[in-house]
Amino acid sequence: MLAVSVFAQAAGTVVVATPAFLIPLLHVQQHMPLEQAGLLATAPNLGLVATLIAWGGAADRWGERNVLAIGLALAAVAAFAATLVQGLAPLGALLVLAGAGTASVNAASGRVVVGWFPPERRGLAMGIRQSCQPLGVAVAALVVPALVSGGDVAPALVFGGILVAVSAVLCLIVIIDPARPARADAPARHTANPYRRDGLLWRIHAVSVLLVVPQYALSTFGLVWLEVDQGWSPLAAGILVAVAQFLGALGRIAVGWLSDRVGSRLRPLRWVALAGIAALLLTAAAGGLHLAIAVAITYVLASCIAVADNGLAFTSVAEIAGPFWSGRALGAQNTGQFLGAAIVGPGVGALIGLVGYPIAFALVAVAPAIATPLIPKDAAVARLRDTLESSRS
Repeated sequence: MLAVSVFAQAAGTVVVATPAFLIPLLHVQQHMPLEQAGLLATAPNLGLVATLIAWGGAADRWGERNVLAIGLALAAVAAFAATLVQGLAPLGALLVLAGAGTASVNAASGRVVVGWFPPERRGLAMGIRQSCQPLGVAVAALVVPALVSGGDVAPALVFGGILVAVSAVLCLIVIIDPARPARADAPARHTANPYRRDGLLWRIHAVSVLLVVPQYALSTFGLVWLEVDQGWSPLAAGILVAVAQFLGALGRIAVGWLSDRVGSRLRPLRWVALAGIAALLLTAAAGGLHLAIAVAITYVLASCIAVADNGLAFTSVAEIAGPFWSGRALGAQNTGQFLGAAIVGPGVGALIGLVGYPIAFALVAVAPAIATPLIPKDAAVARLRDTLESSRS
């Protein structure tokens, strides 16, 4: 079930990430303004933002298996339909619908992991599950530029549609909904709205929104930065972006394992945020000096760090929310992240146009700098998690 969840999320990520790797074709060859191309790249994220909480609520009520299968099937239909339309608006609308379908995976597959793995192994399991996002981006970085080399976006959309269609069938066959405690048997304080209990979830959501800014700035504009500003070939740029995403996937697994060992999700999260500040500043400096080797090293390092936080925050949210609210809380978690990602495309695109890539990447480092002091302390989270786990058992 973990393997199928990883494949499903990776397939959905390919669909969501594909428009970002269409930017060189749309901007360089077809002369679309970078702001419009960035907006198209964020279209699937808009669908995610609009539907994540609803999918999470559906998973809380009706279970993970059905939600996964239905959402992925919807994404497949939208991806295939997008190959039949012309024009920015129809294509963007169908990409929004495809993103809405893939949103089902974000909350539902997270509940599968939280439901089937105990706390002492949950960080590693969630790190493996969360590795699918950079893996999906890596696949898109390698495959999409080759598929659209003829000037047509349809092959890339078909590729993503096939992946989510296969994953829908696998989820329907393999996934078993984890057992959840009966609501009637649980104390009222455990079934109450966790957002009214304290500010822990709100703070983690805010931190995650801020930390998603460097992640999407680097993944959305990394390819076009390497090609247009640094003079790299499309093949070399695609390989570097793919390597960065693949290593980022391994990094998520590593920090998940580390969180199990140190008994904390939030202490490693703070380490990641601090490291992200330094990595972004080094990337900006290397790019400004046009040092090819330094650009490669710092971009890979910054990309790995930028994606490392996701599984830590995701697991914390599920543990704090508890079994009765985890679907909606995970939906809210991803809603904030993808809302931030939706702003990154046109916002950072406009910033790049105004001040250039090096200064823009340096300014992106402000986001993790603000996030660091917002990360909650371990003690409050540990006490709450222990209480919820005792009621869960």
